[in-house]
Amino acid sequence: MTEALGSTATPESGRPDDDSADDGSKKARRGGKRGKKGPLARLALFYRQIVAELRKVVWPTRSELSTYTSVVIVFVVVIIALVTVIDWGLNKGVSYIFG
Repeated sequence: MTEALGSTATPESGRPDDDSADDGSKKARRGGKRGKKGPLARLALFYRQIVAELRKVVWPTRSELSTYTSVVIVFVVVIIALVTVIDWGLNKGVSYIFG
């Protein structure tokens, strides 16, 4: 019989053989720079990274912000109206059926 394509038992899967994984040739991971810092230094680094990421943000202009806000408000009002109509229709239907 033939084996199925993509089986984990085939050597084409890119996985090493089981006996070569247990030989201990892989180095243990060390902490590096992060492992040697104290909690206050790591907290300061965290806040510096937050500030650096916030500087990359493209903030909307006032007109873009008002446009986005208007679109969201109109969308919410339309969805509220849709849910209200569906609720009213279901209420009338159930009242008609069970009366």
